Amino acid sequence: MRFIAFATALISASLVAQTPAPKAAPRVFQMSPAALLQAKVHPSPELLAKARHDADSALRQPVPLITAKTQTPPSGDKHDYMSMGAYWWPNPDTPDHKPYVRHDGLRNPEATTIPDNLNLWHAVKQSRMLALAYYLTGDERYAEHAALLLRTWFITPATAMHPNLEYAQYIPGINVGRGSGILDGSVLPQVIDAAGMLAGSPHWTTADEAALHHWFTDYYVWLTTSKNGMHEYLAPNNHGSWYAEQAGPIELYLGKTGAARARYQAVRTERIPAQIPADGLQPLEMVRTQSFSYSAFNLEALTLASITAQQLGVDLFQPVKTGAPGLLTALDALLPYDAQHKWPHEQITDHKEGTLCPALIIAAAHTHDAKYTDALQRFACKPTAAQMIQAPPA
Repeated sequence: MRFIAFATALISASLVAQTPAPKAAPRVFQMSPAALLQAKVHPSPELLAKARHDADSALRQPVPLITAKTQTPPSGDKHDYMSMGAYWWPNPDTPDHKPYVRHDGLRNPEATTIPDNLNLWHAVKQSRMLALAYYLTGDERYAEHAALLLRTWFITPATAMHPNLEYAQYIPGINVGRGSGILDGSVLPQVIDAAGMLAGSPHWTTADEAALHHWFTDYYVWLTTSKNGMHEYLAPNNHGSWYAEQAGPIELYLGKTGAARARYQAVRTERIPAQIPADGLQPLEMVRTQSFSYSAFNLEALTLASITAQQLGVDLFQPVKTGAPGLLTALDALLPYDAQHKWPHEQITDHKEGTLCPALIIAAAHTHDAKYTDALQRFACKPTAAQMIQAPPA
């Protein structure tokens, strides 16, 4: 009954968000601004409790640093982000074990010795948790710590990350970084949303906002002009989907509305039709050794993009042609395979079910279809506070 009540509240919040807003909504892109404003004006006890719980936990965490790594990137500067391709392993046939060889889906623990990926993820996630709790409650403790995290990673010269991912997901013996590493930056739009929710707090100043805007201006130039960036932009699989949903919110943040609209129109008219056939089984993800998880991962990117795209009048849930396959076709292809029903294709890792939850949560709130709302329970989805108000109104 508790879960049903939550699902009903989620749908109701989405419906309420259609009513005229009493004041300006926050400038966010991966959450519905209208739904977020309504959550502040008419907060649910469950949402407030979840937001405070997450933010209180974040307050207790140490501030991670990009300069904390013992490894040094090829640039010689620890302010440059660095990570290693997780599925690449020492070569057993060469004396120095290079070039490394790929074993798809099997994570080499050596990659975890470089902490930048996890540290960036924690810093960004915590900053958004804190900013959301501040926005909903007005508690300046949350704003203060969120601002500290954002300054540490993107503003303060002694600790800030340089605005590039040039050395992300390198492969020993093959390269010093690659286009696929841009996937590590998929969380960066959450930084923009965090700053949007901090607006008005004395702990987030106009100078802070200007400095963050400058960082993303530089990063956007690198993202859209570098060799690695162009490689990822052209990727036909989940990498290209996540690139689109990384670049789009940044374009909106920087005022490049036309570029963002064109990007999401291309997702709707080109990427989705190319990736999703009539049976809904995404061919470029089905070839992976974790075919369910990667299919869900691509859907996560595309459904998250639907929230940003809707702000531009682009409905990614609506196929280009009536009756053509679309996002819900792909979701329906995965929907029967919960923990009690084995996926009939290759999936070498366990606990696949949770990977579908991000897309399922957005689809449930967007469509108001009981098929998806009921599936949230079957897949044991436990939405974060942000996900509880993430989906746009239908």
